[in-house]
Amino acid sequence: MFRTEVTIPASDLNLSLHDKVVTIGSCFAEVIGTKLKAYKGNVLVNPFGTIFNPISVCRLLQAVTGEPLDLEQSLVQRDGIWYSYDLHSSLSSPSKDELLQLITQRLVQTREQLKEAKLLIITFGTAVSYKLTDTGTIVANCHKLPAKQFSRTLLTIEEINYSLEACYQALKTFNPELQTIVTVSPVRHVKETLPTNSVSKSILRLAAHDMTERHQDVLYFPAYEIMLDDLRDYRFYGPDMLHPTPVAEDYIWQKFATAYLEPRFQEFIPAWEKIRRAITHRPFHPHTEAHQTFITKTIAQLQQLSDNYNISTESEERELRRQLTT
Repeated sequence: MFRTEVTIPASDLNLSLHDKVVTIGSCFAEVIGTKLKAYKGNVLVNPFGTIFNPISVCRLLQAVTGEPLDLEQSLVQRDGIWYSYDLHSSLSSPSKDELLQLITQRLVQTREQLKEAKLLIITFGTAVSYKLTDTGTIVANCHKLPAKQFSRTLLTIEEINYSLEACYQALKTFNPELQTIVTVSPVRHVKETLPTNSVSKSILRLAAHDMTERHQDVLYFPAYEIMLDDLRDYRFYGPDMLHPTPVAEDYIWQKFATAYLEPRFQEFIPAWEKIRRAITHRPFHPHTEAHQTFITKTIAQLQQLSDNYNISTESEERELRRQLTT
């Protein structure tokens, strides 16, 4: 035995192809959400952009459930562009009113999805956070504003647990059937220094553990442990030696799928993967009879999958029909 494979406890989640999902948090929430979406999952992926610290994640989730959030107070302007301290920089605008409208749209969109969702996936990125020096408010993003406007702090387990518990109660009132998976991002934050990163990840891991101990409907998915203990080789890291490669992401995704997706969803994935490869295939001679026959058969297979799994394949069919010459 030349590896330490991580075993994931069995659960009764059994996520179906049609169950609604919301992901929020740091990079892993994006990775898993994008994978689910690629396989026709009904998922809303990181609607507020990448959010690293758990306090900011909880603030947004509580706002989604209807708790007050002063949107305008969180806005700040830099180089003619408006940003929100509560959101990632990707959500920004030259117009203050347009940004407020965008934030409101994202809150409404997330509220609608979360109200009917079976699963919420939260990924914690770091316990290191930044506070506005004049108010002491924790921000999700500093947006490259002058450092003197912020103070750096390491969140305590007590602060995180208090915030997570308030968030959990708000979510259960909002959607009593909601189940939650919490994860810790395996990506190291080296700008904090590796020793501080280790302390930060330890705090996040303990917070995730405490949540699962307090609530049976909160599960922990060990993405952190899979990456650091199972895939402990630099071939599984990208050029920055910090982020997982696509191979590593696929491996972690397979672990996730096996643990939490219902058998019919798992059965669907390889069938859909075969179709995806056919759709992206670009022949040297698209007008040949052989390729035209291939396109026709692929459309028929799409329609069969649509009927068998009750999914929409209209966009994929349109893409294929464009390649037909007759």
